[in-house]
Amino acid sequence: MNPAVWVERHGRRLASSPAVAEGERVHATWGEFASTVAAAAAGLRDTFGLATGDRVAIVMRNRPEYLEALFAIWHAGLVAVPVNARLHREEIAYILEHSGSAVVITDDDHADDVESLVGSVATLQAAVVAPGDRWSALTSSSPMPLVGRRSDDPAWLFYTSGTTGRPKGATLTNGNLLMMSLSYFADIDPVSSPDSILHAAPISHGSGLYGMPHMARGAVSVIPASGGVDGEEIAGLLQRWPGMSFFAAPTMVKRLAGDPAIVGADLSNLKTIIYGGAPMYLADLEDALDVFGPRLAQIYGQGETPMTITGLSKADHADRDDPRWRERLQSVGLARTDVEVCVVDDDGNELPVGEIGEVVVRGDVVMAGYWNNPEATAEALRGGWLHTGDMGSFDDEGYLTLRDRSKDLIISGGMNIYPREVEEALLRHPGVRAVSVVGRPDPEWGEAVYAFVVAADESAPPSADDLDRTCLEAIARFKRPKGYRFVDALPTNNYGKVLKRELRERLQAEQA
Repeated sequence: MNPAVWVERHGRRLASSPAVAEGERVHATWGEFASTVAAAAAGLRDTFGLATGDRVAIVMRNRPEYLEALFAIWHAGLVAVPVNARLHREEIAYILEHSGSAVVITDDDHADDVESLVGSVATLQAAVVAPGDRWSALTSSSPMPLVGRRSDDPAWLFYTSGTTGRPKGATLTNGNLLMMSLSYFADIDPVSSPDSILHAAPISHGSGLYGMPHMARGAVSVIPASGGVDGEEIAGLLQRWPGMSFFAAPTMVKRLAGDPAIVGADLSNLKTIIYGGAPMYLADLEDALDVFGPRLAQIYGQGETPMTITGLSKADHADRDDPRWRERLQSVGLARTDVEVCVVDDDGNELPVGEIGEVVVRGDVVMAGYWNNPEATAEALRGGWLHTGDMGSFDDEGYLTLRDRSKDLIISGGMNIYPREVEEALLRHPGVRAVSVVGRPDPEWGEAVYAFVVAADESAPPSADDLDRTCLEAIARFKRPKGYRFVDALPTNNYGKVLKRELRERLQAEQA
């Protein structure tokens, strides 16, 4: 099934209803959006001689033309390659080359970098700037009929963030995207017109994927004029667009929960905040619940199984009377309706309740494999399960708690130490604003626990003894850090994940 069929249907049934908005202004009704998509699809195929299955990349910030381009690609039977617009020119070049993209659609902000790649990337014929004369020409073409696609045909090449080595392109099929959308309705929220989805996070990744079920049901896609997360702007948009949901990384949720514009706003039109992509610490989550109320839902997933492994529902967040409520808040919830999830040992044997192992998942939402990378595909999908690289354990009711990425596990003196539990302990100290724990090579113990700390008050950071005492109130002595480093900020990628690799490399360079 081609996901562009949703746009075609809404173009008939909801022709005069808003489909895409920029801030408070309607950019296109569903009738207008469907016409633009069908015309741009014809323009892409005819102008560049593209055939079904060819790849077209998108490198642009969030804007209405992003959604027009994405669904035009699908309408034409092509494969979309949404690229993180914050990447370096050379990183963008690698993805275009690896995916074999024939055309790239971009915007003024990225035109210089992207247009310079035409001729140097072997398969790249052209760059189209949207909005712009060339884009206008494409969208002025005579609309073409929707191209039928099979469930197992590629639809979206989702390139990983590339925190280690070159990024890999997870091949998401039409069936994967459909299953992800249906699972959203089953486990997270029903959606209908005139609900709305706010794209404050990049459409190229999580926000674009969470937008799919909203597109399927005819909700309004709202692009903030700022292009990002601004509390005052979001407070204003909540007055304009009802039934609003949006995806946010935990760092974004924390920032909004402390924003006076949000704290003092009328939140009655706020439906759901979907958060995920990185751990959200308990204290931050409780603060957010105090501000937003029972509107938070957590999704644990990866690009390889598009945002669908487990979920912690709004009901779980709201159930303060449950004696295990705080314990639940530190989990990532229950297995989603459409998948099987297990925790296994190094030999692939399922582990009993309470034991920590690698999280594996299988189901129709799991990617077909990595684009042009059979070795990585075989490794990731061995035994018929997607091996996530995340370490976790189930409780007796089926709630999954993540411990860490397997590569972040610290083994000190033969003992396994999971950085997150040390980080949770340190965050109890009022003088700690943020912390990241990594392993440092140690000649005696193999690895030593080391903490990078951002102080709440830079002029008066807590002492190492104070931090030790805080740790010893919550965790075993052997888990406490052997050293502390105060920093102004932790290095993060574009999605708010702390880059522990950089912290480890910093320590290794100093030791060398």
